[in-house]
Amino acid sequence: MQYRTLGKTGFKISEISLGTWQVGGKWGEPFNEQTAEQIVGRAIDQGINFFDTADVYSDGLSERAVAKVVRSHQQQELYIATKCGRQINPHVSEGYTPQVLQGFVEASLKNMQLECIDLIQLHCPPTEVYYRPEIFGLFDKLKTQGKIRFLGVSVEKVEEALKAIEYPNVATVQIIFNMFRHRPAGLFFKQAAKRNIGIIVRVPLASGLLSGKMTAQTSFGKDDHRQFNRNGEAFDKGETFSGVDFDTGLKAVEELKSLFPENASLAQWALRWILMFPEVSCVIPGASRPEQMEQNIKAADLPPLTQEQMTDVKRIYDEYIRNPVHHLW
Repeated sequence: MQYRTLGKTGFKISEISLGTWQVGGKWGEPFNEQTAEQIVGRAIDQGINFFDTADVYSDGLSERAVAKVVRSHQQQELYIATKCGRQINPHVSEGYTPQVLQGFVEASLKNMQLECIDLIQLHCPPTEVYYRPEIFGLFDKLKTQGKIRFLGVSVEKVEEALKAIEYPNVATVQIIFNMFRHRPAGLFFKQAAKRNIGIIVRVPLASGLLSGKMTAQTSFGKDDHRQFNRNGEAFDKGETFSGVDFDTGLKAVEELKSLFPENASLAQWALRWILMFPEVSCVIPGASRPEQMEQNIKAADLPPLTQEQMTDVKRIYDEYIRNPVHHLW
């Protein structure tokens, strides 16, 4: 495993880390505590030392499982990042107050049985929240109190990321970036590098589209966001298949497959493509079973993509994805 610095936090984190939405989120399967603990434990054994969770993943069960395993490995330098804000209902700017957010942070500390959270992230708040300094000021207070070490944001849009990093206490940005979502690599990556912002890449496989395993006949359960959120019915459409039309995505995937040797899966090449960008601190693919996580890790051992492969990925993006997607996020 290779390690990169997470921006101004100074944390040395595994370039392939673990996202736990699939461990405890809307992926068509009920939360299983034993499986979650197995995934996290085997991830640690494989060199992963950074774990991203959230208070809303299975109503705190994901947080609890991650922290339980991490606490059992106190001899190792492991980091937990969690998120707050998505419990606000309706999820509007007016619902965000320092008091409410402090309550969420303290609830996460209690749930995870921790005294301090390594990284707390605002969880994709409405755009208006990024223009409210009092919200960001709260986290300076929490840091002084010893309840958090660093603040980050998880964003939907590049514009939100650019606004967030204007606040000096924002250390990291979590953003969707993959073969079907190129826009962050432009202005945002440049500005993040200037400000020493850690970049955490989520949804790296476009909700599984970039696994190369889906077909037009693939179906999803009613509790799977890939079934119920294709048009943004429950949350931002860009979280599901990166906002790409499913059938269009399948056509692009078939072309992507032809670019790479068959010694690795398209999913592994898609992860390796993300790691080609030095501004990226880590990528956090999810896993619903330990074997998935172990396959993801192997992406770090692949050789760098050639310039021709990088050019061809962009060509396919330009042909299929850019016009309907690029300007939206």
